[in-house]
Parts: sequence; structure tokens; C-alpha cells
Amino acid sequence: MAFPDRIERTMDFAAPPEKVWAALTTAEGLSAWFGQEAGIDLRPGGTAWMRWDHGHTADMRVERVEEPTVFGFTWHISGLPDEDPRRTYVEFTLEPAGAGTRLTVVESGFAQLSQDAYDKAYDGNTQGWASELGELAAYLDAA
Repeated sequence: MAFPDRIERTMDFAAPPEKVWAALTTAEGLSAWFGQEAGIDLRPGGTAWMRWDHGHTADMRVERVEEPTVFGFTWHISGLPDEDPRRTYVEFTLEPAGAGTRLTVVESGFAQLSQDAYDKAYDGNTQGWASELGELAAYLDAA
């Protein structure tokens, strides 16, 4: 059975692209909206991580950095064992939109999963992106 391989969301922010870029690509920015703690080596092949207060950690590998328009990373697929090497790819694309920024986030790589693993990861990440992008909007509006 075929199923969607990607989650895609687009949002417009009143903040300028530089501010959105910093929120996505700095430890300070990521820890303000995505996790409670973060670290990032912003270069292709660099590592990044986020931790949440409830104990979850996300380890990422930076794959693409084209400042100030494209930032991409891979990360572990939720629900798979820690030692499973499969990952999804997340890419943020920023474009000016008037005085603000249009942000598109695409997460792809779900088609490599079994139906059961797909259902859990795809549904969970679909809900997760809706929540996290709402937190990004609140952070950018408050900053």
C-alpha cells in the first residue's frame, strides 16, 4: 500500500528572515521554541541535539546550510529502536514575504517504514509539527 512520504507545512511570520533563521539554526533559538536545551554545529556533517524537560532527546545531523534560506537535518524516527539507522530528513526553506518571512518545512522519508511504524511516526510528527510551528510563531511574536 502506498502512503505519503512527506509532511509539508508553510507558515507566514511577521519576523524578518534573519530572525527566523536564527530561531532555526542557533542553540538559543532552538531551545526557546523547539526544546528546552539545544546545541548545534551549523555546518554540513555537524551534529545538533535538543532535550525536553520530560526527558526526550533528539539527536540530529546537519545536512544542508544555505544561509539564510535553507537549513536541513536528519533525525531518528520516533518509535524505532535507538540502534535503527533509518532517519527522516527535515528541511526548512525561508523566503521573504513582504516585511516578514514565509517558512516551509518538509519532513520526508516515511515511505521506508512498515505500515505500523509509519502510522505511529507519520501521525505523531504531523501533530508534532503543528504544535512546534505554533510555538515558533509564539516565540517570534514575543521576541
